[in-house]
Amino acid sequence: MIELTFAHPGYLYLLLVIIPAVVWYVLKNNTTQADMQVPTVSSVAGMKKSLRVYLRHAPFVLRMLAVGLLIVVLARPQSTNRWQDETIEGIDIMIALDISGSMLAADFSPNRIEASKDVAAEFVSGRPSDRMGIVLFGGESFTQCPLTSDHAALINFLNEVEVGIIEDQSTAIGLGLANAVKRLKDSDAKSRVVILVTDGVNNAGSVDPITAAEIAKTFGVRVYTIGVGTIGTAPYPIPDRYGNIFYQHMEVEIDEVILKNIAAMTNGEYFRATNNQKLKEIYKEIDQMEKSKIDVKQYSRKHDEYRVFAVAALILLMFEVLLRTTVLRTLT
Repeated sequence: MIELTFAHPGYLYLLLVIIPAVVWYVLKNNTTQADMQVPTVSSVAGMKKSLRVYLRHAPFVLRMLAVGLLIVVLARPQSTNRWQDETIEGIDIMIALDISGSMLAADFSPNRIEASKDVAAEFVSGRPSDRMGIVLFGGESFTQCPLTSDHAALINFLNEVEVGIIEDQSTAIGLGLANAVKRLKDSDAKSRVVILVTDGVNNAGSVDPITAAEIAKTFGVRVYTIGVGTIGTAPYPIPDRYGNIFYQHMEVEIDEVILKNIAAMTNGEYFRATNNQKLKEIYKEIDQMEKSKIDVKQYSRKHDEYRVFAVAALILLMFEVLLRTTVLRTLT
């Protein structure tokens, strides 16, 4: 079914001017009509009415119709009968990112923190319909960017993330998770998600990771946990007393038991990323799992339909001129 809308509906009020124009025409026609006196009507009773009699009001009618159509053209009619199925993702996502000193380990290219930032930025760009935010944690935690639909700004905030922003280089997983949940608890989104990225063991903070997971569960927040780090050892940067950096292989310690428990308690999932490619695959998997889709019908775009009204008005005016110069032509 075709549905017609107008870009400038206010112009339609001009159609009201047709009413006084009709009144004026009727009054003028009554006062200017010629009279003919005859002794009896019998002499004219049998006369047939000419074509001019039937068409004498046609020019005015045609002109009023043309004026009405031109007013409709000014209102800019638009058709909205072209439907398109679209899908909207109604999800709020907080990325809780570990920025403790160990995230500088070079088992990822160029290191864990930069790889995590790059993949997270790609993930953000791929979900334009979702609101997202960033929480950072080391020995403490703070919100780098609250929930926002401005993904360009979010990626700029993400690019500014560096190890060392938080002076305490230990790892407060529970505090980071609790802070992310705090940012989501008042959200009215259909799905609320935390992606928790860490490479260590909880060794700081005032909130235990399991307690934070219970809080997330209470507020219906699902948590996907990602342990970042190779299996075995990884090269960690160590500065010497002259400020030079050299790398020393150290044991990779990730508390997978805690991360698995957090995911299980919140109906999420735990992943282990051992290199850049694996980290990308994990984010893609999360992207596929978190598809809280709402199928809606929306108009693809509106199409201007004023041309048909303009052409019709022009044809009516041409007919009016044609009648006035032929059948209804008068001598002055």
